[in-house]
Amino acid sequence: MKASRLAAAAAVAGSAVLVLSGPAFAHVGVSPEGTAAKGGYATVDFKVPNERDNASTTKLEVAFPTDHPLASVMPEPVPGWTAQVTKAKLAKPLTVHGRQISEAVSKVTWTASGKGIEPGYFQKFPLSVGPLPEDADELVFKAIQTYSNKEVVRWIEVQQDGQEEPENPAPVLQLSAASDDHHGGGAKGASDDSAESADDSKTAHTGAEASGTDSDDNGGTDTTARVLGVAGIVVGAAGVAYGVFAGRRRSDA
Repeated sequence: MKASRLAAAAAVAGSAVLVLSGPAFAHVGVSPEGTAAKGGYATVDFKVPNERDNASTTKLEVAFPTDHPLASVMPEPVPGWTAQVTKAKLAKPLTVHGRQISEAVSKVTWTASGKGIEPGYFQKFPLSVGPLPEDADELVFKAIQTYSNKEVVRWIEVQQDGQEEPENPAPVLQLSAASDDHHGGGAKGASDDSAESADDSKTAHTGAEASGTDSDDNGGTDTTARVLGVAGIVVGAAGVAYGVFAGRRRSDA
């Protein structure tokens, strides 16, 4: 009897742990496609799981950090959703590629035009962002998730050092070390293409020279053969003439 009670108590405790820990594993998050290097541009995905069994996610609002504003934010089209980018005036203008920017993106809102994210599914919302700050190791966003039953979940709690993860943590984008090429490998690729083009040109030039040499050699061989042929004809004609002349002398004698 005691054993069965202990087993039942353990099962209830285990279920409680699973229920309590479930939301921590399924929250709105953000991650880069590849790397998000300081000072560069990156494509990042906001991953939104649907945590309700009786409602769908129909709206997502993502607020951008004000301490490190981003001048360029472009959403990738997501089927079944419309995206709206909201900008705000900056207290202090930014200088991007030698040009001053007086406003930056403050929020991006996705609204479902269909069923949204149904129970048991998740959706990714990609953004192209940049330039990323060079004086920060991470960017903290705040997201608001709205369900079809009008329930609103605010993913806005910032993780504090040395403390457990909050119930509704804010999405955090980790930044990697700055790279030499802030826009990716385009410059390197162009350099490699130029080198390959130069090698191809050199190879073609060398081939043309080799072809020209072969042509000269063939031309010389043909000329020699012709000279020898003409000489052979002349010698043959001289021999015939000598034979005829010698025959006549014998006849006269």
